[in-house]
Order: sequence, then C-alpha cells, then structure tokens
Amino acid sequence: MTERLSVRTTATTAVLATASAAVSLLNLRFTPGLSAPDRDVAERIVVCIPARDELTTLPWLIGDLLRQRSCPDMQVIVLDDDSSDGTASAARAAAAGDPRIRIVTSRAAPPAGWTGKAAACAELARLADEGDAQTSLIMFVDADVRLAPDAVAAAARTLRQYDVALLCPWPEQLVGSIAERLVQPLLAWSWMSTLPVPVANSTLLPSMAVACGQFMAFDAAAYRAIGGHGCVAASATEDLDLARTLRQRGMSTAVVSGAGFVSCRMYRSATDLRSGYSRWLWNEFGGPVGSITATLASAMIYLVPPMAALTASGSVRRLGLAGYLAGTVSRLAARRRESGPRFGVDDVLDAALHPVSILAFTGLVAESHVRRRRGSLTWKSRPSPRR
Repeated sequence: MTERLSVRTTATTAVLATASAAVSLLNLRFTPGLSAPDRDVAERIVVCIPARDELTTLPWLIGDLLRQRSCPDMQVIVLDDDSSDGTASAARAAAAGDPRIRIVTSRAAPPAGWTGKAAACAELARLADEGDAQTSLIMFVDADVRLAPDAVAAAARTLRQYDVALLCPWPEQLVGSIAERLVQPLLAWSWMSTLPVPVANSTLLPSMAVACGQFMAFDAAAYRAIGGHGCVAASATEDLDLARTLRQRGMSTAVVSGAGFVSCRMYRSATDLRSGYSRWLWNEFGGPVGSITATLASAMIYLVPPMAALTASGSVRRLGLAGYLAGTVSRLAARRRESGPRFGVDDVLDAALHPVSILAFTGLVAESHVRRRRGSLTWKSRPSPRR
C-alpha cells in the first residue's frame, strides 16, 4: 500500500511538473517581445521615475533615457522621494541640463494608508498632466532599471499595436549573489510555467493578469479612468492590482518579454532580497490560505520528484527523475525567454538547483507572513501600511 501510494504521489507530481514544462516551452515559443520601431513615435510620452535613495542606480537610468531614439516628444520626470543620500544632486548631474529631464524633490511623507511608491507615482502622474500638452502615454520606470536606446519607443509601439491599456515589458532580472540566482528567476518562471501568455494577454480575466512594476506603460486616458495609483494606494502588489483593476473595468493588459531592451538588478545582497520580498509576498496569493496552498503545491510538484529520485528505487526513482528533469526544463525555458541573448551556462546550473529555489521561496513566503503579523514590514525605512 505504501509503495503504491509512493508511486501514485510521485507519478502525480511528475505529471504536474511535466505540464509546467509544457507551458513554459509554449511560452518560450509564443510569448511576444518588443521590437525596435521602424519610425518615430509621434505621441507625447512621459516617463516617470520614483526614486528614494537611488544614488548609485538613478544616474545610469537617466543616461539611458538621454540616449532614447524614435520618441521625439518624450519627457522625463524624476521624483526624489525624500532621499537621504544625494539622489537629487546625482540626478541633476546625470541630466546635465537636458530640457527633457525634470527633477522634483519631495519631503512629504506618504498620506495615511498609502505606500511610499504609490504616493510617489500618483504625484508623478499629476506632474505629468501639468501644462498645455496632453500626455498620451505615461510610463513608470524604477530607478534600478536599465534601458536599451529603443526601449521607450518599442514599448509605445507595442502598446498601440496590441491596443491595450497597460503594457508590461518584463525586464530581464539580472543576478549576482547566490541568493539572487536562486530566487530572482522565479519571478518570471512563476507565470511562464502556469499561464499560456497568448491566452492570458487575450482575456480580461483579472486572475490571468501579469504585471511588473519595474516598467509599466499605460495609455494615459485609461490610467486616469481608474484613478491612477490612487486605486491601489495601500497595495503591497500595486503593479498586479493596477492590471486587475483595468481588466475589471473592461480594459486589456498585456505582458511581453523585454529581453534585449529592458533589464533590472533588483537586489544586490541576500539581506536586501529578504527585506524586499517580505514586503509583498504575504499578499501575493491573496492571504494566508492562498499562500499555504501555493507553497504546498509547489513543494509537492518540485520537491517530491527529486527526493524520490535520490531515495527510492525502481519505477518510483524513474518517475522522480522524470519529474525533476521536467521541473528543470520548466525553469530553463522561462529563463531563456526572459534573458534572451544573455542566457548562458550559469542559467543552466541555476535551473538544476530549482528544488533549492523552491525551498528558499517557501521560506521567504513564511517570513513575509510572520513579519506582517508582527507589524514589522518596512521598505527603505518606511513602514508598510496596514490593510
């Protein structure tokens, strides 16, 4: 009986891992990407950058924006959100007086019930609508993002091509430390292994929305219609909630690969990574019940097969090996689509450690909920609002 149960359990998890590999391979082939425009984008584009203590990263992004092509009516607004490290001075030096770059400093604390980022983005959107010119496209870009010279124009062109209210060009997640290599690729893998992207992009189901706050390109009228960041003021996952709100209002959203155009190194140490993920993971699956369900499911699917391959024998071992290899393929396919030409041997080695990544992710989810219950969630020295 125990042996039969082991076979059934291992077979079930191996089948589910194989299904995730199939979805990832489908997305490797069919997930759309950005492409350089063949002519200038005539619309007025405002790129908004919320920046708090971004002395080392923001000048690089401003340099990238100064080199943008095919978007002659592009304006950039940087909001120095009460930084303590000289972010505003570094931004002004990087802008070198270019009239397209506007740098604003805010010393105001976020309103009660708002996250710092949502408040900063709302203020940036207000500034974008000042003046006589009508903004057609508003793009929010995090300060640690890097952009190829055609990234802004390519995002604008693709948004109009797909006729969506929100386009998220998914940035390649650059990694350095061991912790980053284990965890960061899971961001793209989590949706590439579960959602057929062409289907997700063609439906209005909020549950199939995908978004990344590192780079969000909005049709400005659609953004205003939902109240902008005001409708997600307290959200720990404001990017995903904005996409869901648009879909609930009957407006389409789409995710595309930003490979070759957009990249981001989100964290630079294990400490920063833990702090960053704990800020929002408690809300990622809708609460404690959803988190338990999701982490148990991922643990079963991606930990049982390698354990069976290592400890069992006969058919159970063979099933476990098949399930482990399927999980590795799932991770590889997702990373290949995310990274584009930079995909390499390190990514193969990281994929082989996918079960370790799942264990690390499970620990981060648990830590996020513990810190949430204790009221100790912070980001960049600001407490997260209670919801």
